[in-house]
Amino acid sequence: MAGPTTAERGDRQQKSSGPPPGRRWGRLHLPRLRGVVVLAAALVLLVSGVVWLLYGSTWLRVERVSVAGTVVLTPAQVREAARVPVGEPLISVDTDAIEARLHRRLPRIDTVRVVRSWPHGIGLKVVERVPVLLMRKGGNFIEVDDEGVRFATVSQAPNGVPTLELDPSRSGSAAASLRRFPEARLVREAVGVAGDIPAIIARETRVVRVRSHDDISLELTGGRTVQWGSEENGRAKARALNALMKAAARARHFDVSVPTAPASSGS
Repeated sequence: MAGPTTAERGDRQQKSSGPPPGRRWGRLHLPRLRGVVVLAAALVLLVSGVVWLLYGSTWLRVERVSVAGTVVLTPAQVREAARVPVGEPLISVDTDAIEARLHRRLPRIDTVRVVRSWPHGIGLKVVERVPVLLMRKGGNFIEVDDEGVRFATVSQAPNGVPTLELDPSRSGSAAASLRRFPEARLVREAVGVAGDIPAIIARETRVVRVRSHDDISLELTGGRTVQWGSEENGRAKARALNALMKAAARARHFDVSVPTAPASSGS
């Protein structure tokens, strides 16, 4: 019996091998390509929608500005100084610029945080500087904080804040010392002393007098005085003064400039 002809063998090989590779790949991958295109289009639409929502719609715009933490300042003063762009998209508000503007226009502010409060608010969280000393200027007082920063001028002295007096009049050497040390440094040293005074004695302190960098004294209520010396060893001097005032309650003058050998006098 004769075998298949060459033509018949060719037909069988073509049938068994199936469609050409390119045609099979196209049938297998076309649905996948369509899925990728649909997904990409959906992502584009989603991103476009989010951008429009944040920047183009009226839903996420600044409508209110809240202020927290004020003590001396009023919320209205803070809002006015902040100049928050009400009506603008919340996402585009420059919080760093607002913080810088508040520090520049309101030196009483020590720190401030500007936060977005979705969907319509901006929050201004303020911490004000607290005066630890006052410096006289004419009939007014300059407030000085615990870093030596002179941040505000007020017409009335706050209660419980001692006055700083730079007084080189005691001797020529003291005057020379004041000329040698910049006033800003002496103010910082006085601030350091004010921060070391025990709380119960701080309430009775009326004046911190600086004659030189190592000649700082306190004037208390009832005409009492404390010779403090320099700013150094402030905590030891505070402990010595506290103990000395308890041991010599009727004394009028106290000297803790050498904390290991405190002294008192007068009665």
